[in-house]
Amino acid sequence: MKDLTPARSTLDPIEIASRDEISALQLKRLKWSLRHAYDNVPFYKNSFDSAGVHPDDLHDLSDLAKFPFTVKTDLRDNYPFGMFAVPQDQVKRIHASSGTTGQPTVVGYTANDLENWGNVVARSLRAAGMCPGDMLHNAYGYGLFTGGMGIHLGADALGLSTVPISGGMTPRQVRLIEDFKPKGITVTPSYALSILDEFNAQGLDPRDCSLQVGIFGAEPWTNAMRLEIEQAFDMHAVDIYGLSEVMGPGVSMECVESKDGLHIWEDHFYPEIINPETGQVVADGEQGELVFTSLTKEAFPIIRYRTRDLTRLLCGTARSMRRMEKVTGRSDDMIILRGVNVFPTQIEELLMQIDALSPHFQIELTRPDRMDQMRILTEIADAGVQLSARSDAASHLSALVKQSVGISVKIDVGDIGAVPRSEGKAVRILDKRPKT
Repeated sequence: MKDLTPARSTLDPIEIASRDEISALQLKRLKWSLRHAYDNVPFYKNSFDSAGVHPDDLHDLSDLAKFPFTVKTDLRDNYPFGMFAVPQDQVKRIHASSGTTGQPTVVGYTANDLENWGNVVARSLRAAGMCPGDMLHNAYGYGLFTGGMGIHLGADALGLSTVPISGGMTPRQVRLIEDFKPKGITVTPSYALSILDEFNAQGLDPRDCSLQVGIFGAEPWTNAMRLEIEQAFDMHAVDIYGLSEVMGPGVSMECVESKDGLHIWEDHFYPEIINPETGQVVADGEQGELVFTSLTKEAFPIIRYRTRDLTRLLCGTARSMRRMEKVTGRSDDMIILRGVNVFPTQIEELLMQIDALSPHFQIELTRPDRMDQMRILTEIADAGVQLSARSDAASHLSALVKQSVGISVKIDVGDIGAVPRSEGKAVRILDKRPKT
């Protein structure tokens, strides 16, 4: 793999500023953001007043812990535009969640918001090793989902040549990569595996393609999958993080030269880690739930938003700003099976240890005879795998899960293609347990 480390002279000054400079800027912007939300969003005024706090109570960054959290149901309860802090004629872009699990969450952007978003995504793409004039194959979905359009904003701001292919049409994805020869690709890690399968199906060696860096996000993925992708494509694989409620992609980014966690762009987003059960802020280095407060957003300020993502905060390395460790899962994606906490990423890590099995998998939960059971559906890595090897692989994975996680599971190993492919975020859990 080529060295893609960006020249230090190309970085924004704030990326390598002192911690004192970053903290001073954060405090100034945090005071503005709290006041802006309180004065212009009835929800925040009522929330602050009910908690007995006021924007003027913030004298230090640690005072933010006095303010109440915002959760996804708050956004749904104020559907569609109740959380907006500016008049409608100042809202230049609207995005929304799919609403498949409830009322959609709607977010808006002013012209300044869009400029800031483009700048932090440009900063992220540069941290991944992209340079002005490079070509980017953008396979994130376009539309109400923030992924495709957010990446495109940043690509334009950095001066890239963007292929806006979006998701789907996997054979065409491979053809355009072969024909256009982009340097980078932005895509979910699960869909990257589908693209990899298509390279192999077409008899093409992905290591011979032009891709030098893959920028992956929108779902948790493990370092084992990173290694799998890097070896398959002979390219760097780096992590990007974001969520629509906070901005979209580009809230934090892994630097290609270090790959040691995602640097949060702390001049625009203030992070906290809390104990998910008590809500208390924990010290940097301790694992917990990630909480974000926006520092510069005009149309849709967000105060202490509980992301449900589990990680920890670490000091800066390649940049001065703090890092967040790779997200290990979500508190609301945690499976409690017979009293044991299980995350899909744990299964992925174990699966990646078995050469005979592909990285594709789904977890099915059922409750026959009043006892929860888990079935892991995966598939062989190669059509030439014999039935005996398939059985051995299933037994091996079952033993690893028992040893590492502490539960007994059933393993079904299917043929290639047995696990449904995703063109966006992977559906990892099928919960078929009775709802009552």
